[in-house]
Amino acid sequence: MWILQRFFKNVVKTNNFAIVFVSILVIAGSSFTMHLLEPDTFPTVFEGLWWTMTTVTTVGYGDVSPQTVAGKSFAMFLFIFGIGLIGVLIGKVVNLFALYSKWKGEGKLNSKKTNHFIFVGWTDKTERAMGEILEDNQNAQIVLIDSKKTNPCELEIDYVQGDASEDAVLLKANVLEAKSVTIFSDDMIEDASLSDGKTLLVASSVERLSKIHNRNIYTIVEIRKEKSIPNFSHANVDEFVISGETASRLLAKATMYHGSTHLFRQLTSRMHGDNIYEIAADPAWITYRQAFHEILDKGATLLSNGKELDINRRLDEKIPSDAKLYIICDKNTYESKFKVG
Repeated sequence: MWILQRFFKNVVKTNNFAIVFVSILVIAGSSFTMHLLEPDTFPTVFEGLWWTMTTVTTVGYGDVSPQTVAGKSFAMFLFIFGIGLIGVLIGKVVNLFALYSKWKGEGKLNSKKTNHFIFVGWTDKTERAMGEILEDNQNAQIVLIDSKKTNPCELEIDYVQGDASEDAVLLKANVLEAKSVTIFSDDMIEDASLSDGKTLLVASSVERLSKIHNRNIYTIVEIRKEKSIPNFSHANVDEFVISGETASRLLAKATMYHGSTHLFRQLTSRMHGDNIYEIAADPAWITYRQAFHEILDKGATLLSNGKELDINRRLDEKIPSDAKLYIICDKNTYESKFKVG
């Protein structure tokens, strides 16, 4: 018994590849051996394989079994060493799955997602933004980058742990294949200028990687002070969201125009009322006037071309071939009359 204990302790310490290789040899060798020892009981190698697999996995159907002394002697050897070896192999496989799950939860694995959304920084706003995206598209791919030791999000996303200003961390999140990168302001930093400075550092890292690899990475950042925007000029940020000032302006509007916040809430939430959707311009539309009336006939309102909101004063202007139009309508109208694919 002591010899067996020592033997299996050494097997457990053996590297995984060696255990898999030896297990295959034992199973294949046992299958051939039983066929050679008892050709009447095991007329084919496959019959030997069937008996070997049911034995080492302890299933033991009993439909076939060795009949000779030689066959039974080999079976006893397989009972002791084969079952133990396969048990160690199964344990190794279970441990690998457990280790994979642990590393995934700790954000130590590289993300293989493509055309995905990357969110930098975990806050309540991050969680709500993810929820809005998944509410709109359940198949959306999301990767979160944060410094927390374990994934703080309960949604089905990939997590990458580390400093988002480091190239290695951004590459782990597969930033070069991302659809966009959204950088949230760090709520743990009280000073607004310092918080915007950290955001700038991350945005600059994303921009540097995009230039090195000649990729266009769409970047959205949340900042606390509108005065910080000029500091991002070299980072080529595509969109800015001013967190505190935006809320203040909404509160001011609500104070002056009672009920106005209900409109903003509808337009910024997928859960209530009409929403803003992006559509491609129909090639048949020459001017904004044509687009405006056709969109209106379908039950929606043309809001913007992505740059200007004064479409009503541009109705006779030609629509650029690559224009992206933004409309307001409910979800059913969008999916039935505008959504492609």
